[in-house]
Amino acid sequence: MPTLDTTTLRRHKTGLVAVDHARSAGGYTLFAPQTAAGQVFLIDLDGEAVHRWQLPQRPGRDAVLLPNGNLGYNGNHPDSPDLFPGWSVWHGGAFSEVTPQGEIVWQHTDLFHHHDAQWLGNGHLLYTTVEPLSPALASRVVGGIPGSEAAGGVIYADVVKEVDRQGRVVWEWRSWEHLRPEDYPLHPTFERYHWPMANAATPGRDGKVILSLRSVSSVIAVQRGSGQVLWRLGHDLVAQQHCPSELDNGRILVFDNGIFRPNVAMPFSRILEIDPHAQHIEWQYADTPGYAFFSPFMGGAQRLHNGNTLVTEANFGRLFEITRAGDVVWEYINPYFAAYPDAASRQYLPGQNNGVFRAHRYQRQDIPWLRN
Repeated sequence: MPTLDTTTLRRHKTGLVAVDHARSAGGYTLFAPQTAAGQVFLIDLDGEAVHRWQLPQRPGRDAVLLPNGNLGYNGNHPDSPDLFPGWSVWHGGAFSEVTPQGEIVWQHTDLFHHHDAQWLGNGHLLYTTVEPLSPALASRVVGGIPGSEAAGGVIYADVVKEVDRQGRVVWEWRSWEHLRPEDYPLHPTFERYHWPMANAATPGRDGKVILSLRSVSSVIAVQRGSGQVLWRLGHDLVAQQHCPSELDNGRILVFDNGIFRPNVAMPFSRILEIDPHAQHIEWQYADTPGYAFFSPFMGGAQRLHNGNTLVTEANFGRLFEITRAGDVVWEYINPYFAAYPDAASRQYLPGQNNGVFRAHRYQRQDIPWLRN
C-alpha cells in the first residue's frame, strides 16, 4: 500500500494544471520559489522550464527580468541582523544582476532591506528598509499586540531608498517624517515591532511612488520631490494588501489579501482595480466560494497586454491567469517544496513550503536571448 505524502499541499496536483492557449496572453512566467535554494525558473505556457538560474542565496522575496535581458535578483543576505520574529523570512539585502549564463555583473548590499525591490529603467534600485523609531515616536504608534515590540521595546519603521549603480542613495523617504502614527494605527492582531510595514514600493507616473502599508491596510502615493502623500486607499477599500501598481488608465491594481476585512467573518482574497481619486473599486476578481482563493500574506497581480491579469496566490504557490470576466485560462502550481533553511525562518514558518512571493509574465520579444 503506498504511503501518503505528509505534506498536504504536495498531495494536490502540482506543475501545469490547465491552459487555454487561445485566450491566454501567452509568453513566459518567471518565478523564484521561496524554498528552492536560490533556483529561479522561467517556464512556458505548457509549464516546461525553458531556463533556470542558480543563485547563492534563497530569494529575499523576488526576481525579475531586466530590459537588457539579465535577471534582477533580490537575495536573502545571510548576514542581515535578526531584528524581530519574521525578519528572517522577509528580509532580502543581497541584490544581484545576473546574466542568462549565471554571471553576476552587479551587486548591492543593504542588510536592512525587506520585502520589495524595483529595478528602475535608469539602472537604479528602489527598495524598502527599516530604521528604529525614537522612543518618543514609538510611543505614538497606536494599536498592535501589547508588549510585542522588538527587544528593548524598539519599533522599526519603514524607509524607502533609491540607489544608483555606485550604491549611493539618491532619494530617501522616511515614513515617520510624512505619516502621523496616530493616523495609521496598527491592526490589533499585528505585532508592534514593525510600523507601518511597507511590503511594496512601486514607481508610478508623474514622479509618484506607490507604497503598500500592510499592517495598517493602506496604499498611498508619495510625491518624490516633497515626500507628500497625494492620496490614500484605506481599510474601507483594502485589507492587508500587496503589490499595488498604477495602470495606464490611472487606476491602481492591487492584491487584496483580506485577512481582517471589515464586517466580513470569513477571509478571502481578491484582485482589485481602484480609482484612487474617486476612492471606488472599478473591477474585482474573487473566487466562488470566496475562500477558494486566499493567500494570508504575500501575493501579486500583473496586468497583461491583452487585459488579462496574472495572479500569484503566494502562500500556496499557485500562479494563474484570468480574463476580465474572471475566467481562469492558465494555472500552474509551484512543485518545489522544502523547509526554510535557517532555524529562525522555520520557527516562524514551519514545515514544507512552496510559496512564491510574486511571479512575472514576459513576452517572447522581452527575452532576446531565449532560443526557440
